[in-house]
Amino acid sequence: MARVVPNALDVGPRTASLNALGLPAEALAKAGTTRATMKAALLGLTHPHASVLLATLDYLPEISAVCLWDPSPVGTHPPLVGRKVVQVTDDLNAVLDQTDLIFAVVAVPTDQAAAVEARVLAAGKHLLAEKPAGMSSAEIARLAQTAARQGLIASVLYPRRFHPCMLAARELLQTGELGTLLTAEARFLATQVQFRSPDSWLFRRRESGGGILLWLGCHCLDLLQHVTGDEIAMVGAQLAIRSGEPIDVEDTAALTLRFRSGAVGTLLAGYTLAYSGSGYLNRTGYDSYLGINCLHGRVVWPDLNDRLIVESPPPAGGSALRELACPVPSSPAYAGAPGEAFFRQFLAALAGQGSPPTTLADAVRTARLVEAAELSSRSGQFVSV
Repeated sequence: MARVVPNALDVGPRTASLNALGLPAEALAKAGTTRATMKAALLGLTHPHASVLLATLDYLPEISAVCLWDPSPVGTHPPLVGRKVVQVTDDLNAVLDQTDLIFAVVAVPTDQAAAVEARVLAAGKHLLAEKPAGMSSAEIARLAQTAARQGLIASVLYPRRFHPCMLAARELLQTGELGTLLTAEARFLATQVQFRSPDSWLFRRRESGGGILLWLGCHCLDLLQHVTGDEIAMVGAQLAIRSGEPIDVEDTAALTLRFRSGAVGTLLAGYTLAYSGSGYLNRTGYDSYLGINCLHGRVVWPDLNDRLIVESPPPAGGSALRELACPVPSSPAYAGAPGEAFFRQFLAALAGQGSPPTTLADAVRTARLVEAAELSSRSGQFVSV
């Protein structure tokens, strides 16, 4: 059943200052003047990020209209309101058969993701997938091959790549000024399971595919490799369920990592915070750290805020230690301005202007690391990736 909603298009110029967030020059030139041009779809209306994903599509000036789909009958799920929404339906063909539909954002339980994404690609539409994008690395790899074969762009949503602190850290490391990579460490702690709807599909393995590593640790695994330019080649892990809630996926994880360069690293992830509130868009509900140590210095992102600590060879008479301010422009988009920049680069790539911000190969790489961690935890052995 479908419901058609009148389309109210009044898309004026956006003037957010995004020049610090790594967008292609072509996209920056358009950022303040582009009027609506693309029809998009949001597939999945009950995902924890559905409302903010719709808000992002609603905000972006490049988007002219949005179609909404969910497998549950219309009227049985919480309504999502957006001024660009032109269709709400439980008929996926009614969305994908539209010749003017350019791309779809897929945000469904993990066990449904690959099938929906495959239909998007089969319909000749570009794809932006919520992480993890599939139940296994093999499943995601098949989707990546399909997208490549059909000449379609398929990205996975890793917006933290566009945080100004991560852009600055990556640029600094790429100069070689800090020398050989020695160690890399990450921590990502979030509010306890009891504050995150323990009966959610996120905590049922048959639907989610995994726990804290797939849902939040994936961002750290991606950043550790993206920022350093090195790949994780071996994983040792201990995964556990410690919340006391009736769940069957890991809620805590401790990983030891070896990179292809020979550098070593760690990741600690868990639903551990007892006094930080509840909800999935709760900024105070995280304790995060990322540190990269090299022969001639280090970079540290001590939290999710706009500061980066750098230790590097000092200029004459200067200090080796400094703190960089990395201001983040205000934005209502998913993950704020970094998420807006991620979407803008994705949209620019659809228009033939530069490369997409990620590909499904990035999702495959993360899935392989999570699979290696699960095998390591079961076997008590390090696992090569």
